[in-house]
Amino acid sequence: MATNKTESSGLIQWPELIRGTLIRRYKRFLADVRLKTGETVTAHCPNSGSMQACCQPGRPVYLSQHDNPKRKLKYTWELIHMPGSLVGVNTQIPNRLTAQAIAAGDVAELTGYETVRREVKVGERSRIDILLESPDRRPCYVEVKNCTLVTDGLAAFPDAVTLRGQKHLRELQQLVADGFRCAMFFLIQRMDARRFAPADSIDPEYGRLLRQVGRSGVEILVYDVRIDLASIRLNAPVPYDLNCFTV
Repeated sequence: MATNKTESSGLIQWPELIRGTLIRRYKRFLADVRLKTGETVTAHCPNSGSMQACCQPGRPVYLSQHDNPKRKLKYTWELIHMPGSLVGVNTQIPNRLTAQAIAAGDVAELTGYETVRREVKVGERSRIDILLESPDRRPCYVEVKNCTLVTDGLAAFPDAVTLRGQKHLRELQQLVADGFRCAMFFLIQRMDARRFAPADSIDPEYGRLLRQVGRSGVEILVYDVRIDLASIRLNAPVPYDLNCFTV
């Protein structure tokens, strides 16, 4: 899937949103929500993580509605309003938003490429989220991770043990060894983070690998967003400290 930079915008507009109150999130992909009408509906939760710090029952949430007859659930959980910020819970948004922002020239570290391709096959059984290409420079592979865990201004990833995330770090490290440029891009889908660090208390192996690949030449990029009930857009770099061991 290719993105032409002249046709892209580093902004995604939400579909019409329906407000409700979160009752519970369960079985990872389901959430019961009470609408303003008093009706309780079950919405698809497009997030496989633990969603620590963004799934508190009783909080306002926002759903999109879909009329596709093939869908089992017609609602999708898009946002939750936490005390410090709206939070995007849909993990399909970061890859799309990051690719559009790169194509629009909104990521200073990744400008100058002619094409932006998504979901690019690497090896026999894996894919990297984004590939940037230009005739005059090395191809650049970019892996994107959604970050919603923020505590007292500190954003951390992951919010659950991620063997898949560990595998992606090893793949980026090998690609760098093979002569490619690679970047690990953490998108914080909320506005109350002041810094970022790996979540060692949750997945110490991921933290170890992230530090290792950082030393091996994989670039680490961390950005937050501007988010409201109309749209979400890339905002600005967030400082990170790989030597900050979170507890």
